[in-house]
Amino acid sequence: MRRWTPVALAASATLAVGGCGVADSGPPTVPVTFSITTTTPTSTVPTPTSKASIGPDGIPVETGPFLAAATTTRLGRLVNNIQCQSLAQLAYTTYAHLQVYVDGRSRALPGGIGMVGATTHPAPRGLVFAAHTCMYWVHTRAADGLISVESPVPRQYTLGDFFRIWNQPLGTDRVADARGPVTATVNGKRWPGDPAAIPLSEHADIDLAVGRPLPTPTSVDWAATDL
Repeated sequence: MRRWTPVALAASATLAVGGCGVADSGPPTVPVTFSITTTTPTSTVPTPTSKASIGPDGIPVETGPFLAAATTTRLGRLVNNIQCQSLAQLAYTTYAHLQVYVDGRSRALPGGIGMVGATTHPAPRGLVFAAHTCMYWVHTRAADGLISVESPVPRQYTLGDFFRIWNQPLGTDRVADARGPVTATVNGKRWPGDPAAIPLSEHADIDLAVGRPLPTPTSVDWAATDL
């Protein structure tokens, strides 16, 4: 397996959240000294794209406008016992793919979700994100829809965990700011319940379609990736 993963995050960060956090409903335990914007989405590409290209891990970069800004990520708070740490945790790793459609049109997932103080670094196939301050165990490193679970302990992570870390709503009638009936599929099969309960299992192909029409579910060629 080849991953463009910095094992140590930047040691010169203004904050050092490390392995601790506070309850999701409470304030950060450390003062935050950098600004956060929720109006200008950022990703591994400078602007939303309409042309697919292969991303750092061999998965096509998603097309269309960004679903939401990566910078709405929680600022180091503990989220469902998921920590934001200054070192990458690689004891347990799982990778799933998420594709979102709104009214039949693709919406891209930005890189840098789950990272506080995200920075970009060159890789052989584009840019990857790393965290200058801390990184949650569930995050994205590029705009290819890949959700990386990199955890110190094995446990079942869910799509709801990912959206809570991102600080974006997810339910049967809403995905981020997109509202309407949500149809979820996992590996091409209809998911019958709340999409927040979808497990981030190894090589899961997850599609969320808000409204109509319903596009053909995405199928990643995992054998062609570096994962």
